[in-house]
Order: sequence, then structure tokens, then C-alpha cells
Amino acid sequence: MSINAYRRAQEIAATPRSNEYRLMSQITGEMIAARDQNLKGGALMPVLHRNRITWNTFGNLCASPENQLPGDLRAGIISLALWVDRHTSQVMAGVEKIDDLISVNRAIIDGLSRENGASLTKGNHFSPEAVSPALTE
Repeated sequence: MSINAYRRAQEIAATPRSNEYRLMSQITGEMIAARDQNLKGGALMPVLHRNRITWNTFGNLCASPENQLPGDLRAGIISLALWVDRHTSQVMAGVEKIDDLISVNRAIIDGLSRENGASLTKGNHFSPEAVSPALTE
């Protein structure tokens, strides 16, 4: 099967929640790898930037009046996005560690997996074990 056919099939089968789950799993796996390699300063920038951009996007989407999530959930996501932005700056400055960002992302991954039930649990290619073995440590 060609790569384009695989991508088309994935786009048809993917849901917004499964895409969010996969994205958060990938970013979190990258942050865990960076932590485990003891990366510091500028070496952390690419993964921290990717995580920050993702959270800024989540926050902006939740701030939209067209967003259909419950208001309290939207407010919580916006609050987390603001916290991630501030904490990321502190990690980049060497004041804080990356572990809290990893913990927040893991909580979101867990929530997305519970929300989607069996579609994101064992046996599916979106499970944390399949996306990033480091997530299961």
C-alpha cells in the first residue's frame, strides 16, 4: 500500500479526539526522551516550543465562541494553556524542570483515552505503548 493511500485511510478513520491523543502522546514522548537525555537550555527548545504551540492552539480554540465544549471545560483548558506557557518559560530559563509539563500532558492523554473508550485503548495503534514506549514508564 502506498504511503498516500495509508494517509487517506488514516484521515478517514481519525477522529478529532484520536488526533489530539496522538499529538499529545507524540509530544509527551519527545519531552520524556529529552528529560531522559538530560537535555538543557537550547537543546530543549524544539520540544518545548512544539508543546507550547499545541497548548496555545488548544487555548485559542477553546476561546472561540463557536467552540461547543462545556464552558467549564473550555475555561479549564484555557487556564492550563496559560500555565503551560508560563511554566515553559521557566523550564527554558532553567528555573523549573520539564516534569510538570509531562505530568499535565499525561493527564490530558489519560482523559482523552477515557473519553474515547475502547477506540484509544490497548490493541489500537493510538495506545501510549504504540505511540511512545516512554509514556508507560
